[in-house]
Amino acid sequence: MLNFVITILLPLVAAFVISLILGKFLIPALTKLKVGNTEREELESHQVKNGTPSMGGIMFLVAVVVVSAFYVKDYPLVLPIAVTTLLFGIIGFVDDYLKAVKRKSDGLLAWQKFLLQMVVATALCLYIIFASDISLDLLIPFAGTYVNIGWLCVPLFYLAVLGTVNGVNFTDGLDGLASTVTIIVAGFFTFAALYLHTDIAPVCCAVIGGLMGFLVYNVYPAKIFMGDTGSLALGGFVAATAYVLQMPIFIIIVGFIYLAEVVSVIIQVAYFKATHGKRIFRMTPIHHHFELGGWSETKVVCIFSIVTLILCLVGYAGILQ
Repeated sequence: MLNFVITILLPLVAAFVISLILGKFLIPALTKLKVGNTEREELESHQVKNGTPSMGGIMFLVAVVVVSAFYVKDYPLVLPIAVTTLLFGIIGFVDDYLKAVKRKSDGLLAWQKFLLQMVVATALCLYIIFASDISLDLLIPFAGTYVNIGWLCVPLFYLAVLGTVNGVNFTDGLDGLASTVTIIVAGFFTFAALYLHTDIAPVCCAVIGGLMGFLVYNVYPAKIFMGDTGSLALGGFVAATAYVLQMPIFIIIVGFIYLAEVVSVIIQVAYFKATHGKRIFRMTPIHHHFELGGWSETKVVCIFSIVTLILCLVGYAGILQ
């Protein structure tokens, strides 16, 4: 019981409270600074959101980092996850800051953002290989075995990390969507960590608590958006946690929504260029396709969350031995 309180309940509640309190001060401050969001003109129902403060990811990012700091000494595997989350969050913060405060419409250029993401991914890869006992062997779903794929683990690492980070980034487009989906994924990682006896549950629960506090303000109709500060941080969390648990293949299952979002964009852009202007989806990322098809924001969030929950149950079945 005491272990449950220390590793599960305490970090969750602490991060929730920190995020909730920060929101009380952050939202008015960002509103005063006019750090507002600008919606795409094609989304008529979203035009009322113009001016809604962004950069709300600061709330749960601070909560996760602060709570994790108290656990690093006794739970050392928390460190690479918390640091990766923070570093990707900083990339997102710089991008948000340039767009919202400096009024630079594009924020970081695409190549700049990609380069910074590569730097953080490389740092994590080098840490895992040379400075930790974490193995790059992969746990195979439903097989109960670990596989060493040799040098192929490096390109797979970059594909998994960068794909996940940008997938979560694309998922952040509706009120509460990225938050709710990632709470469920973090819950899966918590159970997986406990089952595999890997001491990272505190940071997973801190993410759950921090996002729950953020959702108080981000649920429809949102009073604040997480911005790239939050979405890139969450992508870093998911990718780093999967690798600490040796479960990157499971991202395809439990992070299917992230995958669908980023793949829909890739398909849309490729098809648009190949056909000189034709589209497969009404709009991408794919949550906008369903929205323009008549689904309300809350319905999209609900359906995507249910799909994630079901797939997390499938994923959990995949690690049972």
